[in-house]
Amino acid sequence: MTSSRFRFRIYILTGIVLAGAGVLLTSLYDFQIERQDEFRKLVPTNYEVKIREPGVRGEITDRTGLVLAKNNRNYQLVFNIKEIHKDFLNHWYEQHKGEKDAEPPGIIDIINSWVRPRLAKQRLDTTYSARALEAHYKTHGGLVPFVFRDDLSYDQFAHFAEHSLELPGVYVTVSPRREYPYGSLASHVLGYLKQWEKGDVPPDFKHYTGDPKGISGVEATMNQYLVGTEGIRTVLKNEKGQNLRVVDYIKPAQGSKVELTLDSKIQYLTETVLRRAGRAAAVVMDPRTGEVLSMASVPDFNPNDFIPNITSSKYAAYRENKSAPFLNRAISTFPPGSTFKIPAAIAGSKNGLHGMHCDCVGHTSYGKAKIRCWKQWGHGVLALEEAIQRSCNPYFMKIANTLGTEKMVEEYALLGIGKPTGVRLPKEAPGILPGSVDWQRRYRNKVMTPALTGMLSIGQGDSEATPLQMASIVSAVANGGKLYQPRIIRKVSHPDLGIQISNRPKLKADLILDGLNPDHLQSIREGMRRAAHQTGGTASRAVPKGITIGAKTGTAQTYDLGIKTHVAWTVAFAPYDDPRYAVVVAVKRGGSGGKVAGPLVKLILTGLFAQEEGHSLPLKKQIPYEGNTNLISEISLPEDNHLDATFAANGETGDEASSIVIIHPEPEEIEQLPAPSIRAEVDQRGSVPPRAILIQE
Repeated sequence: MTSSRFRFRIYILTGIVLAGAGVLLTSLYDFQIERQDEFRKLVPTNYEVKIREPGVRGEITDRTGLVLAKNNRNYQLVFNIKEIHKDFLNHWYEQHKGEKDAEPPGIIDIINSWVRPRLAKQRLDTTYSARALEAHYKTHGGLVPFVFRDDLSYDQFAHFAEHSLELPGVYVTVSPRREYPYGSLASHVLGYLKQWEKGDVPPDFKHYTGDPKGISGVEATMNQYLVGTEGIRTVLKNEKGQNLRVVDYIKPAQGSKVELTLDSKIQYLTETVLRRAGRAAAVVMDPRTGEVLSMASVPDFNPNDFIPNITSSKYAAYRENKSAPFLNRAISTFPPGSTFKIPAAIAGSKNGLHGMHCDCVGHTSYGKAKIRCWKQWGHGVLALEEAIQRSCNPYFMKIANTLGTEKMVEEYALLGIGKPTGVRLPKEAPGILPGSVDWQRRYRNKVMTPALTGMLSIGQGDSEATPLQMASIVSAVANGGKLYQPRIIRKVSHPDLGIQISNRPKLKADLILDGLNPDHLQSIREGMRRAAHQTGGTASRAVPKGITIGAKTGTAQTYDLGIKTHVAWTVAFAPYDDPRYAVVVAVKRGGSGGKVAGPLVKLILTGLFAQEEGHSLPLKKQIPYEGNTNLISEISLPEDNHLDATFAANGETGDEASSIVIIHPEPEEIEQLPAPSIRAEVDQRGSVPPRAILIQE
C-alpha cells in the first residue's frame, strides 16, 4: 500500500514537472520565436531611420533658354525636437534621482538652455518663434524637422559638419531653394510657391520634408511636371539617438524643365511700357503660332518674397494695395468697347453682310431710346472699311440687329468669347457673352432685346473679354483667318523621360473654312489699316515710325471702385503685309483707347521693330510696381507733339449708350488665391539670449 501511494505521488510530481516544463517551453517559444522582433525593439540597440528629402524642382526658362526660375543650394539648421527632448530628459532624470517633486522644464526652456548655448558657442544661434516651435512639436513630434535657421552660409554649414556638436536632434541639411533672378519680371506668368502642408505623412518615414507647391501662375499649372522625385536617406543610429553612418542614400532627382513661349526682353519691354499706367494689361502674341511673346499686368509682385515664406507685414501690404497686384489682368475680364466691332465685322462678313452700307445720322433708335455714335452729328453713308476706320456705332449695331441674337452669339462663341482660351494659367476668366447660356444663368431676369443685341456689337452693356481673348481674335484677322489657341508653354522636357509636351501650335478654328471669304477678311484688315493711317482713324497714335499696321481702339464705360470711368483699349497687328506681332493693351481708368492705350501700343511696337533691326533690348531685374488708381486722360509721347489736333479729337468716348444701358461694375479685383506660407514672427521667448545649461552632462 505504501509503495503504491509513493508511486502515485511520483506520478503526480512528474506530471506537474512536465506541465510546468510545457508551459515554460511554450512561453519560451512565444517570447523567443513568435515575439522575437517585438522584444528586440525594446532592447537598446542600433536602429535605422529613413529621412525623406524633397525633389529638386525643375527650372522655368523663356523661349531663348534664359532661366526665369531656378534652384539654389540652401543650407539649413534643423531640429528633431523629439530627439532633443528625449536626450535632455535622459540627462535630467539621471541628475534628479530621488527628487520626488522635481518637474522637468518645458520644450522651449529645453531649447533655450540645452541647445542654444551650444549653438551660440559655434556662432549659429539666432532668435526664433517659440510659439511656432511649440506648436510644431505638439503637432509633429520628431516626424517633421523644425527649421531653426534657413540662412546658413556654406562656411557655417561646413564648420558645423566638421565640428559636430554631438547633440542628438540637431542637424545641418542642404535643400534646393527657388529663386527668380529677374525679380518681378513675368511674375503673373511664373506665379509663386507655397511651402508643403504638414498634413498626412507616409508611415515609412521617421523624418519627413515635403515638396513646395505652386499655387499661382505656371508654378501651379505645371506643378506635376516641375516637382522632382524624392530622395531617401537611411541613417543608422545608436540607442542614444546619435547618428552612426548613412547606410543608404537615394538622391533627390530633378523635375522637368518648362520652357515658356515668352521672350524675356520683349516681356521687359512690355512691362516697362505698361508702367506708364496705374492698372493695365498687355499681350504680345505671334499670330503665326498663337505663342504669347509677352504677357504683362500691372501692378505686380516679387515671387521671391514668398521664398521660403512671406512675412505677415509684406503679405498685408500686398493685400491692402487697392490696385490688386496679384491679379493677372491679361486673363481677367474688361468691358471691351469698340474692339468688339472686329468680331462683329467677322460675323457680318461670314453671313452675307460684307457689302452692307449704313447711313449714320449720329444715333440708332430703339423705341424712344437712342444709342449715340461717338460722332454725334453722324458719319454719313459708310461701308465696312470706313466703318472700322471711324469706329461707327450704328454700322455695327445694324449688323447685329440684321443677324439677330442667336447668330451673333454663335459667331462670337466661335471666336472664343465667353469661354477660357485654354492657356495653361490658373483662374483664366471666360468673359461674358450676352445672350449665351452662361449669360442667361448669370442674369436670370434678362432677355436679349434689340438694343442689347446692338450693344453686343460695340462691346457695351454686359459684354466682357480678356486681353488674351482679343489678342487671339486679332491674330486670326492678321494671319488670314486661323484662330490658334494661345500658348504660354512652349515645351516641357525631363532629363530621363524626354519630351513631355512638344512645341506644337493648336488650331481651334479656320475662319475661311468656316465660311469667311478671304476678300472679305481682307476688307476687315484694310479697315484696321485705315484706322491707324488715314485721317479720321481712331488708332493713329498707335503707329510706330516707318511701320504700317492694322489697329482698332475701344473705350468702354464701367464703374471702378465706385467711380464711373472707362477702360481704354487698343488692339493691333504688325507689320501689315507680313504680321509677326499682335499687340493688345487695356488700361483701367483710361480716358480713351486712342489717347491712352494707343501710345503704349506704339512704344511696344517701336521696341519690337528696333530689336528686329539689330538693336539689343535691355533686360534687368524688375522691382515690383505698386500701381495706382489715378484717372488717365492721355499718355503723351515726346515724338507725338507734331500731331494735328484733328487726330486727337477723333475717337469714341465710351459714353454713347449710357442713356439706356445700366453699366455694371467690373468683377472684384482682389484675386482669391490660396493663402501662402506666412513666416512665423520672432516672439518674446524666442528672442531672449540663451541661458546657461540647466544640468551637467
